[in-house]
Amino acid sequence: MKTYILRIWYMLVALIRLNTAEDFQWTKNNPGSFYYGTFPTGFLWGVGSSAYQTEGAWDKDGKGPSIWDAFTHKKGKVFQNETGDSACEGYYKVKDDIQLLKELKVNHYLFSISWPRIMPTGIKTEQLNEKGIQFYNDTINSLLENNIIPIVSLYHWDLPQVLQEKYGGWQNISMINYFNDYANLCFEKFGDRVKHWITFSNPRAVAEKGYETGEHAPGLKLGGRGAYKAAHHIIKTHAKVWHSYNNTWRSAQRGMVGISLTSGWGEPVDPRSQTDRDAAERYIQFHLGWFANPIYRGDYPEIMKNYVGRKSAQQGLGRSRLPTFSVQEKTYIKGTSDFLGIGHFTTRYVIQKSFPFLQLSSYHTDCDLAELVDPKWPAPGPNWLYSVPWGFRRLLNFIKTQYGNPLIYVTENGVSEKVQCTQLCDEWRIEYLKGYINEILKALNDGVNVKGYTAWSLLDKFEWNKGFSERFGFYHVDFKNKNKPRYPKASVDYYKKIISANGFPNPREISDMLLISQTLDSLITHMEMVTEIVLPTVFTLCILTSIVLLIFYLRNHR
Repeated sequence: MKTYILRIWYMLVALIRLNTAEDFQWTKNNPGSFYYGTFPTGFLWGVGSSAYQTEGAWDKDGKGPSIWDAFTHKKGKVFQNETGDSACEGYYKVKDDIQLLKELKVNHYLFSISWPRIMPTGIKTEQLNEKGIQFYNDTINSLLENNIIPIVSLYHWDLPQVLQEKYGGWQNISMINYFNDYANLCFEKFGDRVKHWITFSNPRAVAEKGYETGEHAPGLKLGGRGAYKAAHHIIKTHAKVWHSYNNTWRSAQRGMVGISLTSGWGEPVDPRSQTDRDAAERYIQFHLGWFANPIYRGDYPEIMKNYVGRKSAQQGLGRSRLPTFSVQEKTYIKGTSDFLGIGHFTTRYVIQKSFPFLQLSSYHTDCDLAELVDPKWPAPGPNWLYSVPWGFRRLLNFIKTQYGNPLIYVTENGVSEKVQCTQLCDEWRIEYLKGYINEILKALNDGVNVKGYTAWSLLDKFEWNKGFSERFGFYHVDFKNKNKPRYPKASVDYYKKIISANGFPNPREISDMLLISQTLDSLITHMEMVTEIVLPTVFTLCILTSIVLLIFYLRNHR
């Protein structure tokens, strides 16, 4: 009887799922719609942070200076001349912050290792800092003791200052070997426990803002060459580290090595216009394809090579400002990623815009486009971060189509606020998370291979040249208090609910399931009562009848 009832249950569930499938088809033509459903079993939920933004202790326990220490100590480089010298005091509050992770009920924590904290000059043969190594060992062990998976980035922008001063940082090809030595040290010391490695977090910002616009450390303005040259060396470095892990560590440690690329989505202003569609294509190729194309397809995007090459020729240069890979390098770089980390925050409308001939062209003018925003888009925080959830699904589907549907972990996604809410009521963050996570769910149903989501970020923290003026955290940090206490915002409870539900179960499904469950419980109870009372009675009557018949039989056969 129970088997029969269970069959009815499964049929009803299947009918509900058919309705869900119909709902999903409807979302394809209605990008603003909401899709109810849950993520696959085993989907990873987490939060992230980075070393310089949170650790503080910039010159403690043997740590060497980074380019961000040097940059922020110069007046006029950062909003209100703020620095990350103490940041969130994360170096001293690891156990406290792990309790916050437990409170959030996340599966993983994405954090970065500070290169100069474990290698003060950046050069392995010169000096290792055992206290720094022990700090990260303790952090990793504490995470694992609390059933939290560590996902570790080797580089979130804090290059050792010595390497910048001696060699010019990422402008110099020698960085490839220095970084590889550093990466191998990390694999040696931590790889028995860390199984998810990110070589570089958002390298486009490193190249563009560090070596072209000068907004970020090391603050260099190297015209139309600096960004491309830095990126070229970073891509080669990533490939070398991947091969080092593959050849030396993979068989024993059985981990994965990927890269984390941050990109917006570019939507043509007029989808019917080929000119606008071409401009939107350039937007995504100059943002994402710059790094993803060499790693997944072996070379820079053709659009990028054509546009930078043409602009370089107009300047009278003998060769393109975009460097080239040799045949051997293309083969060596292609396929060097076990997963693709994706950071995504916002979307832009894109149109064609031809820049006048400039003697000093730049990365920004090379792509001949202009970015626009819809005034109706919510902008809860800084003027660059508009909430446009539907762009995320389109970006993820682009990656699926363009790069052979790679394994994806979302490594950064979140929103900041500029105005501090004294009641910690960040309802705009809740709306942002709801929209963007829902678009990932839709992308999964499109067949995109997303395995995990990292909300950005655990804490309010130092936001680079914006100082502490922007706050991305689930937890408010009181930076005016020496102890840097943390306070949960409303979004903490909301994210916990998403994690515990593994997505967005349909309220209709939940109520239907409850009704079915209650009906089945009643039916089972009734059947059990029948089984317990009626059957024994019938059985007893059968026995008595048999006895009476047996007596008659014996009497008649004497």
